[in-house]
Amino acid sequence: MSSAFVNPLAPKKPDVIESARRIKSWTRACLKIDDATIVSVNELACHLPGCPPKETVILVMAGPNDTSQFSIHKAMADVTLEDVSLVATDVQDDG
Repeated sequence: MSSAFVNPLAPKKPDVIESARRIKSWTRACLKIDDATIVSVNELACHLPGCPPKETVILVMAGPNDTSQFSIHKAMADVTLEDVSLVATDVQDDG
């Protein structure tokens, strides 16, 4: 377990911002949602045993009682269109 402190409020690097934009765009395309639906993408670190070091969490908020969340067990920079497509398919099958 790393003891290094990571400041969650630190400014984001340009590559992280670009990765988030790319994942949001793929999410909108795969789920066929418009710009009125809020899509939030975050990269979280996990320090628990057996947990991947980083995961990408995608939150889709279509309305007050219509929210979906899904995770991809990769850093945002490593997420592919195929990864997003797979979780989007799971979300659509559950919905």
